Amino acid sequence: MQVQNGAFQYSDEIGPEKILYVYDPKTKLKGILVVDNTFLGPAIGGTRMAPDISTEEVFRLARAMTFKNAAADIPHGGGKSGIVADPETKNKYELIRSFARGIEPITSYVPGPDMGTDEHCMVIIREEIGRAIGLPREFGGIPLDEMGTTGYGVVVSTEVACEYALLDLSKASVAVEGFGAVGKAVVKFLTEKGTRVVAVSDSKGAIYQPDGLDYEKLLETKQTTGAVKNYKGGRIIENEELFRLPVDILIPGARPDVISRENVRDIKASVIVEAANIPVTIEAERILHDRGILVVPDFIANAGGVITGAVEYMGGTEDEVIGIIKDKIAKNTKLVLDLAKEQKVLPRVAAENLAKKRVLKAME
Repeated sequence: MQVQNGAFQYSDEIGPEKILYVYDPKTKLKGILVVDNTFLGPAIGGTRMAPDISTEEVFRLARAMTFKNAAADIPHGGGKSGIVADPETKNKYELIRSFARGIEPITSYVPGPDMGTDEHCMVIIREEIGRAIGLPREFGGIPLDEMGTTGYGVVVSTEVACEYALLDLSKASVAVEGFGAVGKAVVKFLTEKGTRVVAVSDSKGAIYQPDGLDYEKLLETKQTTGAVKNYKGGRIIENEELFRLPVDILIPGARPDVISRENVRDIKASVIVEAANIPVTIEAERILHDRGILVVPDFIANAGGVITGAVEYMGGTEDEVIGIIKDKIAKNTKLVLDLAKEQKVLPRVAAENLAKKRVLKAME
């Protein structure tokens, strides 16, 4: 693995404090860790597994975690890590164990689950280095995937955004990109509110049903066939088409940069709530803003998971989590959208200014 020339290209007044490359010739592990800033406390951030992950992506995700944790007002800094591998690889858990050993000395970083990893992976990491969040209930953790806390927070943020966009969430149509742990929870909590979820995608394709998809039927389809496109009664569409659908709300919940200058003008939704990390490029967010489309930034909307992790890390309980998430995310979404309106700036700019102010104050 070649270290990119000049890792300091990412440095600014906030960080990153550390960029670590981990390689194990025995397991063929290639891993990246970025600890962005720890002035508010130990860095919390997920361990992502994907075959095309890069230093730039991990840094951007780590910075998003710094801002997310600061905006959520929890006592943690931001970090992120990535393992360059297909999550379906046969030696997945061997790679996880090898990666854990590689990052053991970086005690300022506490790993959590992310795309391509889960609670089982966190058990392996804690077994190796004694620290991890997002553990199963049997290991003293708060099972964020089982409870769907990230998705719950996204729906809370969506409710607030609808007030600003003058939308009735119970009558709105929604398209959700991604049907992993976060996407499933988003669809579940939206349908419980009577919202019409008309399209959902996963890595194998997408399904569209203008009258609305049935969550339980969709979940069963995914579990039995491995792909949401096999849902009976809907129309199979390409993943890219999901972003062009005539819906009120679009929730990108999988990979980074899925909305960019190439497809941003095809967007018909009036509200976008970012469930994934960095799913919209900055340039695309500016274009959307100029078109009058309200975009709630990722680190405001999807903070439910890291809030859960922080409560777990401090020894809190499951009973506390939902109330804390609802309070923090609703308050922060409203604060950011108010600031954006008052200052006539993008919601992301307002959110980053808010988070950066808290980080810089801690650094003083």
